[in-house]
Amino acid sequence: MSGTLSSLNTALTALQYQRNALDVAASNVANATTEGYTRRRVNGETLGPSSTPALWSRQSLTGSGVKATNIERMTDAILDARARKEHASQAYLDLRASALARVETGIGEPSDTGVAAAMSDFRTSWADVKNNPSSEAARSQVIAKAQTLVGAITAQVANVDGEIADQQTRLDSTVTAVNTIAEQLAETNRNVVSATLNGVDTTALLDQRDALALQLSELAGGTVTIQANGTADVSVGGHSLVALDVATPLDAAALPTGLSGELGAVQDLINVTLPAYKAGLDAVVKTLADQVNGLHVTGFDLNGDAGTPFFSYDPADPSGSIAVAITDPRKLAVSSSGADLDGSIATQLAAANDAGAAYQSLVNGFGSQVNSAKGLAATQRLLTSQVDGARDQISGVSLDEEMVGMLASQRAYEAASRVMTVVDSVLDTLINRTGLLR
Repeated sequence: MSGTLSSLNTALTALQYQRNALDVAASNVANATTEGYTRRRVNGETLGPSSTPALWSRQSLTGSGVKATNIERMTDAILDARARKEHASQAYLDLRASALARVETGIGEPSDTGVAAAMSDFRTSWADVKNNPSSEAARSQVIAKAQTLVGAITAQVANVDGEIADQQTRLDSTVTAVNTIAEQLAETNRNVVSATLNGVDTTALLDQRDALALQLSELAGGTVTIQANGTADVSVGGHSLVALDVATPLDAAALPTGLSGELGAVQDLINVTLPAYKAGLDAVVKTLADQVNGLHVTGFDLNGDAGTPFFSYDPADPSGSIAVAITDPRKLAVSSSGADLDGSIATQLAAANDAGAAYQSLVNGFGSQVNSAKGLAATQRLLTSQVDGARDQISGVSLDEEMVGMLASQRAYEAASRVMTVVDSVLDTLINRTGLLR
């Protein structure tokens, strides 16, 4: 368009563009604290003269104003992908550290009521019998201390088994949450495609897509692939969880390996870490029972009978089944010769500490795992915060920046309005005053 009226149209396009910019700025300010909101920006394009020549008209050499081409979400695909990865690692390490800390608290070492203290008291009771082999009171103390030791072991087993049961419950609930969010993401993908085809703004849908993808990363890790049409595909452990608008649920009874996030931490606790500690405790209990039984059966009790096994246990579950097999104090076989005042077997039992050394090694190793998990979680937290900070610098809303942008749009709007006022005055002179003689 050329001529005087073209200036009105140019000013009008400026008013419309700056109004859109103010609307977007207002939306940014309103959602400054909204979780998952991504800052928007209006992109403009100069309206120049037509590139197609006209037969009976000439094009103006001046521009024709401005138009808003699109509303852009201020994101960085690389930072988004990095954030999903770091959040998955953070969720894995945090859950693992908290679970191991609970187990460590249940182990309760060092303490006066733990397994180590009970083992020490049990050995001391044999030393008391050594000093007075014929004393039934001293012999009764051996049985009492043995039962206390069995109780401490049983309590520790219950603590570990309870944590495994809790993690199994968490696994089931987490799988349900993953499948629910996958369905929501598939529905969001469907809406993104539909909105794009209909020319509808998709920024809110893309925010929802990114938030759901981040939740899935925190819960199960995996790989998120953003397609050219704006949809997000997600795979976890080689399993295609979301592909376009189709969600394929996970099966809690047959989960893929290599998961990260909370689900990966739960898998690791249930299948590796906690069973390994339980196996170590089984080995300690077996060592204890076998060493005590091996010495006890070589002695004689107060009745002159050969000794029998002091402890009983199921070889398939030593720590969960250990029990004191002897309840009669006279049945303690502490004599190697059968004489009432012979306490040589008791002397050997008081010195036998293979199980104590093995238990100390087991507890120290587990404590190192707990400290390592806490340290890794703390270090990862720094890295995750750094990535989130870099991402927020791009995607987050800065009220100061929005204020500057709104002032600029306000001034531009006022200037465009002034252009229209000037053109109106020019037209008034041209139409109403041209040709007047006075």
